[in-house]
Amino acid sequence: MVKKVKIEDCANYISCGDCLGARDPFCGWCSLENRCSVKSKCLSSDDPLRWLPFDSNKCINITDVSPRQTPRQVEAKIQLTVDQLPPLTTGYVYSCVFGNVMTTVAMTTSNGVSCDTAQISMLPKSMPGKDHITLTLGIRSSESSTVFVEDTFTFFDCSAHTSCTTCVSSQWECDWCVYSNLCTHNSSTCSQTVVTGQNNPVTSSTKGASFCPRLLNTTSIFLPDGVSQEITLTGVHLPMPMPGQDGYMCVIDISPTAVQVPATRVNNIIKCQAHAYSYTASQGSLQARLRVIWNGGYMLDDPMVTNVTLYKCAMLGSDCGSCLGLSRNTPYQCVWCGDTSKQCKYTKSCTSGSVQACSSITINKVSPLSGPIEGGTSVTIDGSNLGSEYSEVMDAVTIAGMPCRPNATLYIVSKRIVCQTEPVGAVRTGPVIVTINGITQQWTQEFSYKDPTVMSIIPSYGPKSGGSRVTIHGRSLNAGNDIQAYIGGVICQIDRSQLTENTTVCSTGAMSMPTTDTEVKMTFDLHPRVLPGAFNYTADPTITRITPLKSFISGGRQITVQGTNFNVIQAPKMFIMKGSLRSNSTVCNIQNSSIMTCQSPVAPVEIKAVVNRSLSKRALSPTEASVGFIMDNVMSVQNLTYYFPNVLSSLVYVMDPVYFKFKEKDGIHIQKGDNLVIEGRNLNLASESDEVLVMIGQEGCSITSLAETQLVCRTPATQPAGSKENELPWVIVSVGNLKYDIGQLQYEVEEGLSPAVIGVIAAVAAVLIIIIIIILVIHRRKTVIAKREYKHMQIQLDTLESNVRNECKQAFAELQTDMSDLTNDLVATGIPFWDYHSYAFKVLFPGVQDHPVLHEPNAYDSQQVNIEQGMKCFEQLLNNKVFLLHFIRTLEAQKTFNIRDKVNVASLLIIVFIKKMDYATEILRYLLEELVEKSVSSKHPKLMLRRTESVVEKMLTNWLSLNLYGYLKSSAGNSLFLLYKSIKLQVEKGPVDAVTADARYSLSEERLLREKIEPVTLTINIVQDGDSDNDTVQCKVLDCDSITQVKEKMLDALYKHIPFSNRPSVKDLELEWRHGRSGHLTLQDEDVTSNTDEGWLRINTLSHYKVPDAANMALIDSFNNTLKTNGDFNTTLSSINSGTPMITDVENGSRQYHLVKQQDDGQQREGRHNMISEIFLTRLLSTKGTLQNFIDNVFQTILDAQSPLPVSIKYIFDFLDESATRHGITDSEVVHTWKSNSLPLRFWVNIIKNPDFVFDVNKSHIVDSCLSVIAQTFMDSCSTSEHRLGKDSPSNKLLFARDIPKYKKWVEKFYSDISAMDAISDQDITIAMNDLSRNYESHFNKTSALLELYQYATKYNAEVLEELEDSPEARSQRLPSKLEEVADTITA
Repeated sequence: MVKKVKIEDCANYISCGDCLGARDPFCGWCSLENRCSVKSKCLSSDDPLRWLPFDSNKCINITDVSPRQTPRQVEAKIQLTVDQLPPLTTGYVYSCVFGNVMTTVAMTTSNGVSCDTAQISMLPKSMPGKDHITLTLGIRSSESSTVFVEDTFTFFDCSAHTSCTTCVSSQWECDWCVYSNLCTHNSSTCSQTVVTGQNNPVTSSTKGASFCPRLLNTTSIFLPDGVSQEITLTGVHLPMPMPGQDGYMCVIDISPTAVQVPATRVNNIIKCQAHAYSYTASQGSLQARLRVIWNGGYMLDDPMVTNVTLYKCAMLGSDCGSCLGLSRNTPYQCVWCGDTSKQCKYTKSCTSGSVQACSSITINKVSPLSGPIEGGTSVTIDGSNLGSEYSEVMDAVTIAGMPCRPNATLYIVSKRIVCQTEPVGAVRTGPVIVTINGITQQWTQEFSYKDPTVMSIIPSYGPKSGGSRVTIHGRSLNAGNDIQAYIGGVICQIDRSQLTENTTVCSTGAMSMPTTDTEVKMTFDLHPRVLPGAFNYTADPTITRITPLKSFISGGRQITVQGTNFNVIQAPKMFIMKGSLRSNSTVCNIQNSSIMTCQSPVAPVEIKAVVNRSLSKRALSPTEASVGFIMDNVMSVQNLTYYFPNVLSSLVYVMDPVYFKFKEKDGIHIQKGDNLVIEGRNLNLASESDEVLVMIGQEGCSITSLAETQLVCRTPATQPAGSKENELPWVIVSVGNLKYDIGQLQYEVEEGLSPAVIGVIAAVAAVLIIIIIIILVIHRRKTVIAKREYKHMQIQLDTLESNVRNECKQAFAELQTDMSDLTNDLVATGIPFWDYHSYAFKVLFPGVQDHPVLHEPNAYDSQQVNIEQGMKCFEQLLNNKVFLLHFIRTLEAQKTFNIRDKVNVASLLIIVFIKKMDYATEILRYLLEELVEKSVSSKHPKLMLRRTESVVEKMLTNWLSLNLYGYLKSSAGNSLFLLYKSIKLQVEKGPVDAVTADARYSLSEERLLREKIEPVTLTINIVQDGDSDNDTVQCKVLDCDSITQVKEKMLDALYKHIPFSNRPSVKDLELEWRHGRSGHLTLQDEDVTSNTDEGWLRINTLSHYKVPDAANMALIDSFNNTLKTNGDFNTTLSSINSGTPMITDVENGSRQYHLVKQQDDGQQREGRHNMISEIFLTRLLSTKGTLQNFIDNVFQTILDAQSPLPVSIKYIFDFLDESATRHGITDSEVVHTWKSNSLPLRFWVNIIKNPDFVFDVNKSHIVDSCLSVIAQTFMDSCSTSEHRLGKDSPSNKLLFARDIPKYKKWVEKFYSDISAMDAISDQDITIAMNDLSRNYESHFNKTSALLELYQYATKYNAEVLEELEDSPEARSQRLPSKLEEVADTITA
């Protein structure tokens, strides 16, 4: 294989350092364009500073910025020292760019540039809590419109500081005006006292935060609720209010209000006036912030944050003990008042005297009331007046006559004592007694010391993953406070709600491997009791098979599960998962260790919706959900896909079976004969006959047949009884969780003739009666037989319909399999996208194989310099917006400037500006605004952008195409490629006429093969010479394929991982059949063995040569018998036509045909049925149904506004919305049509119809016709008009009639979602366009493109000059003379 590669890859180096450091002799740094490139692609590269070669010593950089920062309120002059600043071409200037938000003109100096910050109003606001913003400061040249060197610059804002300390401590030159309470960069505006910032270079006696007026740290301040108190604070550098200024105030923030109290200042002491502070919150204490302000709102700095604590004694000390504890152990001034109130009060509020000891003890609860004889049980005693401090309770508790030592850390004053029991020698029982300060209280229940015993465990086995719920039996198992269970050293989690004296229930933990005779241990307050060898850990259950794997959505179908070790699980359950959705679980019944049965779960609501939505439309793709099982803590059976990949574990959900009621009006069915027929739908989608139960009253009806729409069962011999006396029985059908009442049933009663009548008739005409009876019997018998035959025929029709449906499903499944293989291949090899250059060429010049923009201009060496210089001048003119707009308007005004010229000019302009897409976008917007003005003034504004009638419309197409290249590669390209491949694979599964390109599988009626041909699929082995180590490559072909078609399919099989342009051309290869001793036979479309008939020559096929299945074939080069690969761009263009129909005229005058003979008018020959019947329409429907998912996926991807869309889409849509608003257009259909005419019509329809623009693939005629139908459907979906369908409607509209309304909703939602997005600013679109210009490399020759454009300027020179002369703006810029200078330069 030979590949063409570039000798350099300069674009891979992002920075100047990387570029020069790579030491690539072909690469250098293009300074003003800020990119690594070869010298020929850098503007004015002859200047040594404009293009730095790889051996340069250093890059261009900013070595100094002076100053580095400035106040944001002040305009400043900035000097940038730049090393190796390139000189500019005359007429161009430098500018300073501040973070893409502010741009100012720069003046060149001896060592760099200087600029000012004149546009400070454009600066963004600082972030909350920040006093500055730092922006990138870059230098940009108007010649390249690119920022080529950057540094940083800071704008600071002193006014962001609201306190003196933070102001003067900031990193900027900020000072604090004390009497203005203001932080400023200009302290000259301050009156009187100024605290100078620590970073201000000015010398000052009051410099730094130590001179700020502020409060000093004070001791904690406690304020009793509702008691008047004075607060004293200490400060430093406290200002004396000036005349006219308010004095000091103390502010305490007590939620939800703030209390202000007047304050006095004496030197550095502040006293807040006495005030009774109070709060409403129901809590014992509340912390509040204390602030000091002066002059109405100036707040003193408080670096340490002064807080006060308000408290309520009555809530802090709810009883005597807790109140006494407050007074002894906390700073709260609370006492227990001995008066009749018996309440905890503030010391000064208790006038009757306080008590020092409580008079009673209360015990409310003791827990637990038992513990092991070894002691160590933590006993909790809750109550009130349980001591006021720990020293009072140290020896206060005895339990069953033994001391119980309290825990100091767990003691809660007055409320709780937690003590630990001492060991005793034997079982005993006794009281719990608390004695404090001579007062004793005994609990009503006694405490028991017990000796626990573990006796057995049930069950005695479980899986090693744990989760088994076991019951431990014994005595005194609830003794103690901390009770734990262990099996094999692993904790068994105890269910506390099930803990009793004789049993304990716990869940086993996990073991690393199965074990036997494992000990069971329980600990009671850390004291163990052991039962040896009592439990076995077994291997986890496994799943080997699940059947059946189909259920209806209401669930209840019996699923049989096979595996191992099911008997060690106590309560297995089954569930299903669909993505993140999980169903409720159903209980399974264990039959033995290897088999259990489960009921299929009811599908969650979300899955039901998917099933009903898809299957109601007869979609062929099943709705699957993953099966999982809950077996204790065995996680492997919950994810069978991961842990048991070889087990089929996807449960297919189908619609519920529906059994119809009897059709009789009264609901009573008269049963005639033995078989009862019950109608319905979906009856056998997920049910077998033995899974359905039919009950007639209390008796069963034996099912003999179950079809999709019918159930037949044999009724009991005699009429079953109803549930009530004299009531007919009800027919009930049960399947899974479903139950249907069909109606009541009554057997037919044959009424005989009465004996009296028989006697009379016998006497009159006995013989006649016998004859009549015989006739009636015969008639009745024939009627019954006819009914049975009808029922049998109906069942056969249902079976036939089911077979047809299964055939469609199989076709879809085969395509899905092929597409799955393709998807797997794509993961390894990727999608064969064209590179940006090839894509751009195909979009800009569709159908063109060669163009001047791909080459250097054709000129003599003596003319080359003049042409290049002239084109540079012409490019400068095109970069002038005034000239370019006048130039385009003038061209479009000429009658000889046709559609082809407009398309060509639009494409050439895009090539010229492909590295300046921001400028191209600006021009496009101006031209679009003019087009909108013209359209809204016409009678039919909806027609705007419908056809390419102007340069701007083609420019919009090109602009969108280049912008969306990255989106195609990252998002939309995948689904589009899969659609193309699915069409190609499906089409090639059936016969395709090599002459007419008609095919059996087609979406286009014009390309539908109107002939019944039954091809045979052959699998051939492809022999590859000189590559014996390779596995044999197999290829599927049809016996009716032409030899060229076989060669194409073989190339697809051999080169499936190689782009089409790198494959050999089918025209350069011969097909050789190698069949053992007979030797090698070269097969051709036409040879001496070809059959002729009445002037018709039939193209040879495999069946013509009688090629058998599994034949060995080889592709040989026509010249040297070896395969070769063509890899360059020209080869691609020459081989792309291999999929076109063959030429029908041959040298001998005969006409060729392949599958069908065609007349000159395109119709079939006489003698054949020329029909467009339902059989052919069903082929269209079959193909459409098979490809439906891939079509939907493409449309969904294109119309998904939630994926990262290019900003260009939002930008152009916003422009159209703004234009409609500006011109007062209120008809929403107009804007909708504009949007549809822009993006879908101008881009997506073109890409859908021409995937070979995006991918390196071959598009055959039949694939092209199918894609054209899909593209038209997409366009119809974007239209607002309603299409009325009738018998004369085009087949493509009938084919997608039911889908287009759905697609229209997708389009409307797509447009609505884009409108709801945040607007795209001019800055955002500029950044996006610059990224597009920078990120993608093209190889077009700009000089050739300019020369092509200049030919139009030459052709219409007089008209262009006249237009420029008539424009004052053009004359002021000397544009007419500059255009003449271009001509002079070229002809010099």
